[in-house]
Amino acid sequence: MTSPSHPVIVWLRKDLRLDDNAALAAAAASGAAVIPVYIREPESAGTGPLGEAQAWWLHHSLESFSKSLEQLGSRLVLASGEALSTLERLMTETGAQTVYWNRRYDPQGIAIDSPLKQELRARGIVVQSFAGQLLHEPSKLMTGGGTPFRVYTPFWRAFDGAGDPPSPVDAPSRLAAPAAWPASEYLAEWKLLPQEPNWAATFPEIFTPGETEAQRRLRSFLEDKLGRYDTRRDFPADDATSLLSPHLAMGEISPARIWHATKGLGETTGHDNLIRFRKELVWREFSYYLLFHFPDLATRNWNPRFDAFEWRFDAGLFKAWTKGLTGYPIVDAGMRQLWRHGIMHNRVRMIVASFLVKDLLIDWRQGERWFRDTLVDADPASNAASWQWVAGSGADASPWFRIFNPVLQGEKFDPQGDYVRRFVPELAELDAKYIHRPFEAPLPALLRAGIRLGETYPKPLVDHGAARQQALSAYEATG
Repeated sequence: MTSPSHPVIVWLRKDLRLDDNAALAAAAASGAAVIPVYIREPESAGTGPLGEAQAWWLHHSLESFSKSLEQLGSRLVLASGEALSTLERLMTETGAQTVYWNRRYDPQGIAIDSPLKQELRARGIVVQSFAGQLLHEPSKLMTGGGTPFRVYTPFWRAFDGAGDPPSPVDAPSRLAAPAAWPASEYLAEWKLLPQEPNWAATFPEIFTPGETEAQRRLRSFLEDKLGRYDTRRDFPADDATSLLSPHLAMGEISPARIWHATKGLGETTGHDNLIRFRKELVWREFSYYLLFHFPDLATRNWNPRFDAFEWRFDAGLFKAWTKGLTGYPIVDAGMRQLWRHGIMHNRVRMIVASFLVKDLLIDWRQGERWFRDTLVDADPASNAASWQWVAGSGADASPWFRIFNPVLQGEKFDPQGDYVRRFVPELAELDAKYIHRPFEAPLPALLRAGIRLGETYPKPLVDHGAARQQALSAYEATG
């Protein structure tokens, strides 16, 4: 039992929110003083932001969360160091004998939290962990045969048949402060923001980190966009998606809050729209489920058949892909959107991933690492599971022979070229007929648009038809 005479430490990780924060709510209900703490663990622990873009987000998320705590009469304590020694120091300094946290489900987090809980309890410390970062506990949902699910569709059916996830808990109205606060580090000292050049300067065109903005986005999406989600979500020029993924990745909003906010909306927004959106939430669940049961998801082929595949890394081709200079407009628009806003439309993510893996024959792990560093919504589970899905090596994967044609994909999902024109401005004046195939445009059309192929815009790195055949041959060679 927690003693009200001793404060409770709430160790925050990727759960920087007041609403539906089980650990924080339990601490507030205990009657004890509450000390919210964020620990910057060593980089070697692998539990911090996944890359530079997410570090930018973390800085602003911590600022926002700190202000929210101050409105409740509390504050956020920042500390750096290995988890056990840092918590020991804080407990000694404050007299705390209780530590609460919300569970982590990535292998790095589990490797730290499980022995840490045992060690603290062995020293007489009350430790309690809480669910809430996912809609379900990945250790509990199993097939009828008691084995983990390997395919998404039966996973979705089992999930949907299990009933609604637990209801979210409301934010505490106040948090009791300790008699004396422990020392806190200064956020600026952590240097999470980019230095010169400030490559994140354009991120705020799209994003404002923090719980308040996450809840605003949810309301806006449900009111204005959910009713056309199923039919428009694949069109990158449309403002048709929720853009909640970075808020979910940093835990500024819980999946349970999103799920329950959609209850009863099928009648007004259309059942297909509601189910499609919920299936996206559950794909995130399935990704964590895979990561929980296959901890090497980001580094090893889920399907071992791909271990024999001979990747052909070419530094020049990879750099052209990262810079959005492949000569395929929909691919280049996606990669440049990533540079500009730290995000990429989901349909375009599949197209650019397929191009890297199947047109350039570059290992999917190279792309996974690049996305980790450049996405503000970088997520250890969804990122790895989705790259393996596109590569064909993962669970419920897209078959290897399903190779996205970047020209046809662009013409289908960006028919007027609005998305390409936004992010590849050198093609802005090109006729819609050629916007996704400038390499086939007649010279007069290129001249009218001010385009000189190979100078103002690159020629294609590869011929897609030939690259497709090469990829299929390489796959067949693996046996």
